Amino acid sequence: MGGALAVAGATLALAACVAPALAEAAVPWGAGCTSLPPSGVRTSGTCGASLVEGQAIAPPGAPEAVKQVIAAANRIDHRPYVWGGGHISFFTHGYDCSGAVGYALHGAGLLDTTMVSGQLADWGDSGPGRWISVYANSHHVYMVVAGLRYDTRDDPQGSSGPRWHRAGVAAATFVARHPAGL
Repeated sequence: MGGALAVAGATLALAACVAPALAEAAVPWGAGCTSLPPSGVRTSGTCGASLVEGQAIAPPGAPEAVKQVIAAANRIDHRPYVWGGGHISFFTHGYDCSGAVGYALHGAGLLDTTMVSGQLADWGDSGPGRWISVYANSHHVYMVVAGLRYDTRDDPQGSSGPRWHRAGVAAATFVARHPAGL
């Protein structure tokens, strides 16, 4: 009888571990995103992550790479702004704009080497992505991941460095790029 209870307990434990993965897989792409008209195109700007106490939380249906980018960005969120930070190595005490974006992309295996903003303007595929859009020019870079902007600009008074923002910025002077498939 004890063996049957142990097997039943193990089966329930396995089901508890598998159920969340199955539930997550059942969530359709775009869950948690804003509504679009029938002619609308789903992009990273229309699919919303949550922002809780400065930390981004990926929508339930986000691809694993998006979750990894968000987790990596959260790890360095609020580190100080350091010009050139994140270029000798992805790992440093402070980051500039391209160092922060590069660190987050590297966290998901989407970037193998550090790049400055002008290099990121030629990185990846052209145009905004469905989940991740990198906006770069020769002076600055930021990214929008699942609807939240990750940037070193527009910090509250007295703080500096990479952080998540709800508000977008005018992207007219930037080139939009994205990782393939995202």
